[in-house]
Amino acid sequence: MARLPRLVLPGLPHHVILRAHAGQPVFGDDADHRAYLEALREAAHTHHVAVHAYAQVPREVQLLVVPEQAEGLGRMMQSIGRRHGAWYNRRHQRSGSLWDGRYRAAAVEPESCFVDLCLYIEALPVRLGLCARPVDWPWSSLAHHLGRVRDPLLSEHAELWRLGNTPFDREAVYARRTEEGLPAARVHEIDLTSGRGWVLGSPAFLAQIAAETERPVQPRPRGRPRRDSPTPKD
Repeated sequence: MARLPRLVLPGLPHHVILRAHAGQPVFGDDADHRAYLEALREAAHTHHVAVHAYAQVPREVQLLVVPEQAEGLGRMMQSIGRRHGAWYNRRHQRSGSLWDGRYRAAAVEPESCFVDLCLYIEALPVRLGLCARPVDWPWSSLAHHLGRVRDPLLSEHAELWRLGNTPFDREAVYARRTEEGLPAARVHEIDLTSGRGWVLGSPAFLAQIAAETERPVQPRPRGRPRRDSPTPKD
């Protein structure tokens, strides 16, 4: 099956996944983590991409971002790759690419999916068995969303403001949602959608995006198309 062209929709959130080449760790210590975040901060600012959530684990990075322009996401990722890759190779006395091919990106409906994607990304270390609870992992946006630190990398999004009237209310709701976690079916849905570059959202949202682009936004049904039954004659 031919690889789908990447679909980037300006003004909408995108779930971005970047995995290490050949499963080799990219983040070995705090300096590696900080260097990537600094490259991300600078590239996001330069290319007008708002960063709303992230998680870094030894072999993977996941982001939730909103590009102002369609080309901004790709340019941001290229800029990070050049800057951080060169720094990493010098530091670790190696050569070659750090990442396994191109990054994956899935457009996301804000109203139905934004908060779920934040929770999904920040729970990545737990799903990988790196810690028992999302709050135990230091290299994610969770501490910011819980009000424990102020992360200058992150931008606020209207969907988070809908969680409560005050910062305390919003943080309390977010903490409760983090403790509850996402249902397994929702995690599975995001796994399939983001990993394959489909669009994530309600049926109405998918229909709207499908009408605006020639690229498929969700998998086609398997098997042959069902024929309509013939109209009975009088």
